[in-house]
Amino acid sequence: MEASERRRLRQEAAEYYRGLRVPERMEEVLNALFPLPPQDLYGELANYFSKFSKAPVICKLVGRKVIDGVGEPTLEVEIYCTVKNYEKRICSSVMATHSQIPENALPEIIEADERERNESVYTAVEWVCDSLNTILRDLDPTDQCQADKMLGEYFAEKVEERKEIERQEKEMREEEESAKVTTSPASGHSAATPKQKKGRKSGKKVSEDTPIPPAEPAEPVLCGSLAIGGASLAIAKAGATISRVPLYLYTALLKHKETPKEITLPLPMVTVLYCEKNSPTKLKLVKEVMLIPPVELLLHQGIEIVLEIQKEITRKMESPGKTPASRAESRRGRGHKAQPGPLKRISHLGCLITGYDSLEQLLLQVQAACNSLGLELGTDLYLAINCAAHELMDYDKGKYEILTGTFKSPDEMVAMYVEMIKNFPFITALIDPLRKEDRDQWSSICRALGSKCFLIAEDAATQISKLKTDQNINIAMCSGVVLKYINQTTVSELIELTAILDGQRHISILGSPDRESSDESLVDLAVGLGARFLKLGGLSRGERVAKYNRLLAIEEELAANGALRKPKLEFVDFAEEKPATTS
Repeated sequence: MEASERRRLRQEAAEYYRGLRVPERMEEVLNALFPLPPQDLYGELANYFSKFSKAPVICKLVGRKVIDGVGEPTLEVEIYCTVKNYEKRICSSVMATHSQIPENALPEIIEADERERNESVYTAVEWVCDSLNTILRDLDPTDQCQADKMLGEYFAEKVEERKEIERQEKEMREEEESAKVTTSPASGHSAATPKQKKGRKSGKKVSEDTPIPPAEPAEPVLCGSLAIGGASLAIAKAGATISRVPLYLYTALLKHKETPKEITLPLPMVTVLYCEKNSPTKLKLVKEVMLIPPVELLLHQGIEIVLEIQKEITRKMESPGKTPASRAESRRGRGHKAQPGPLKRISHLGCLITGYDSLEQLLLQVQAACNSLGLELGTDLYLAINCAAHELMDYDKGKYEILTGTFKSPDEMVAMYVEMIKNFPFITALIDPLRKEDRDQWSSICRALGSKCFLIAEDAATQISKLKTDQNINIAMCSGVVLKYINQTTVSELIELTAILDGQRHISILGSPDRESSDESLVDLAVGLGARFLKLGGLSRGERVAKYNRLLAIEEELAANGALRKPKLEFVDFAEEKPATTS
């Protein structure tokens, strides 16, 4: 058959499959194109004409209410795409949620938070199934920037709508109050009362001590905002699936515009102890005790070591005579019994719940567990402490309560931490050692300890939506920031924010929220974004262990491809930097 005749037949076949026209001699066309036995013909046809099909586009988003790792409601977003003219489910994402309610909150506050959470999830489902389903339809799932831009614009509209509703409600309340004052016979007297109260209040005695900066109000969370973060993450996962690459490589490609030849995995901060702030024990300074494996080991080796230490700590707690409580029981004649139930409780973070009367008592117990296994803190592994200082402040006294009845000013806290790191040099990271409002003290502690340990802001950092201001980071001086993928956070925001942090010598830490879901995407995001640490909680609870398993799977894949690069543990020396500006 001549070449010109073969080209003509190919053109006729292509036009047939495009629906333009039916060739006259269809059987002759097929036989000329594909001289194959009938059983192989359809597969060859599919392979050949697949290149004429359209690129996949989003055809449907589905939102639904699901349950997270602690039994609370959250949002799942499913992405469907049109692939080769067929609707196909590509992937889904499940959002984790973060609670701003403290441990010792009143029951009515907890109930109100639960009602608000249910309403927010219900609203998010509506947004996904209605508005976002329409807005994102026919969008290329690999165009993450455009998708996040559209999501951001939609969220901004909802914020403005909410502000307008609040403004109208405020005006209505003012009109009602004004009408009451006008109709009241004693309106003149009533109007003067607030001024009299205000005058008496202004005469109240003021403390001579320098007042501490008041706590910044928590950023309001717009009802339904989970829909924005859930849709953005689902689109990123869909883009990776369509591109046939893992999410961590896809994220790295979005950030660096090219696939990196080598990737450094984040070091895990594994929580082994959770110290309740409202426990009957005295120590309040420590909320989480975390172990960090050394950089010389592969991650699976380091996590195995941490797991053994966790088992050893549990064993020592349950052994009689090992804690003050058990020695007291022994004096009463019951010393042969194991420690009762509370020490066996597992927190929502996937680790043991306990309490101590002093920092030394806590650290000595961790050291003892390591020594029992022939390990040494500071050499074989390191320690990180989450102080959660914002929960320690007594605003009546203007000081932090580090032990029951023991208070320290912000300046005294800096001196205490300097002494702590001097006595326990194996502590390599302090998370939230101060409130974010104590900016001068953050500068002081960074200059004193920045070259010896990481000073990290978690709750001490503002929300992601407020971190970035004119390509700068709106936080006090610190070594790094814990970033959490919650609410209206988008993948593009995380990429932009980590790029700014990288350029300003800050380290990025991807952190798992309090109420975690079974979605493992956080690990891929941390790897792709080049985070220095990954804070996932403990080695218990399925939603957290699944993420550690995902991290190990990525390590195995990178090692097999020769793309695994060892991490470095380098501190930031702030000694020569200018003081952070106080806002």
